[in-house]
Amino acid sequence: MNASLRQREVNRLLGLSPMRLRARGPMMAEGATAVGGAAVDMSGAACVLVLPAGCSPASLDMLGRAVQAYGPTLARAARIEVRDGRLPDVPAARAYLAFGSEQAQALGRELPAAVLAAAEVVLVDPPMALQGDGAAKRRLWTAMRTVRRALRSRT
Repeated sequence: MNASLRQREVNRLLGLSPMRLRARGPMMAEGATAVGGAAVDMSGAACVLVLPAGCSPASLDMLGRAVQAYGPTLARAARIEVRDGRLPDVPAARAYLAFGSEQAQALGRELPAAVLAAAEVVLVDPPMALQGDGAAKRRLWTAMRTVRRALRSRT
């Protein structure tokens, strides 16, 4: 058995599915939704965390523990970083957690309007602000609760 087949078997046993970058934009699929006449593929990622570039390991660790507390859907959420105001290859998802207004603005610039209209976008404080501020943590918990509720209602 070669390494590729073994890796696929291990991933299957662990319940993991590999993510692949799409060469083209969203296409109509089983979980697709039509918004304003445009087809939007919402069968991909359930949730995406949009983070600022250069977050400290401590803040990323704290954020990782927080999303794990809200179940497997948020724990498995894709994490992408905004670098120089740009987002590389943003996957279409049902929900986005934008950590800071700059990340939300970059998300708005990069995603098609149909995808944004079909998705739940929630703005929270940047990860660096979460470390010492109890009110920021409460806002994060509220945002994650909102995302989890939105994901449940759309399944």
